[in-house]
Amino acid sequence: MASSKTAEREARVARERLRQYNARQSVHTHKVSRRRRDNVLWVIVGLLVVTAAAVTQVVYFSSGPGAPAPAPVESMDPVDEGNVGDVPDPSLAEARTWTGELTLNDVALGIELDGAAAPQGVSAFIQDVRNEYFPAKTCHRLTNAGFFVLQCGSVDGAGSGDPGFRFGPIENAPSDDLYPAGTIAMARASGNAYSNGHQFFIVYEDTTIPSDSAGGYTVIGSVTSGLDELIEKVASQGVVGGATDGEPVVPTSITSVSVE
Repeated sequence: MASSKTAEREARVARERLRQYNARQSVHTHKVSRRRRDNVLWVIVGLLVVTAAAVTQVVYFSSGPGAPAPAPVESMDPVDEGNVGDVPDPSLAEARTWTGELTLNDVALGIELDGAAAPQGVSAFIQDVRNEYFPAKTCHRLTNAGFFVLQCGSVDGAGSGDPGFRFGPIENAPSDDLYPAGTIAMARASGNAYSNGHQFFIVYEDTTIPSDSAGGYTVIGSVTSGLDELIEKVASQGVVGGATDGEPVVPTSITSVSVE
């Protein structure tokens, strides 16, 4: 009788241990499942953040002749970095042609700006020249597969949004989306006509840039001399890592800009 009771007690103990084990396994399985779910969610969130960052990167392209459009502005509070100030009045461009020189590394480019066709864009560029914003700013982006542009003027050297001000709408964009070699155009964020700022890009080979939902890109002028040397010393050397869109192999920055 005693051995029977002992066996029954041991059986109950064994069943209780099995129940506790199964309970612990259930909790462990739930934790593992939740951890995996959380990891997946964090990966998705990370991808969304990276995608958003890429979308908000400023994009540059330039164009040929076109009729100037009215130029309401959207101003942001000025910041100290870069002495960028407020969006200038379009009248600063004086509705005339401006000539000058843009030096990248040791390459001197003759430039011509059309203050009649793109009064707001040219006024912003002139103000940045007068405020000495451009010297030492990098040309952080080179493209060479279908699009042939060199993008310059980012405050952080990476192409993210400009501080100080943004403005629009788009002026003087080509109706056929063709940006001839030598075009100088304002940068903006994808799909946002009111995101022009301090960055610009130089088209070094004829490039067709399809308009997005915001339209084309504000063409402020053109390179009148020195483009071949820029191609030889910078563009032809390619993109870091053999990519088709990214940092130039030859580190490039703005030495000086003058206009009159």
